[in-house]
Amino acid sequence: MEYMTASQAAKKWNISQRRVQILCAEDRIPGVFKLGENWAIPLDVEKPTDKRKRVVKKNEAI
Repeated sequence: MEYMTASQAAKKWNISQRRVQILCAEDRIPGVFKLGENWAIPLDVEKPTDKRKRVVKKNEAI
């Protein structure tokens, strides 16, 4: 299996490297593991959904 770094995943998924590191630390990416200071992320894994986003329904005040 091939792996990518958090930096490579950030570019691939168009998010920050820090956000990728947080997703790894929260175990939100399947198959991820840490090699010393770096995260090893499987190349074929999909970007996890962002649970921070709130869906606003029609006619709902924010």
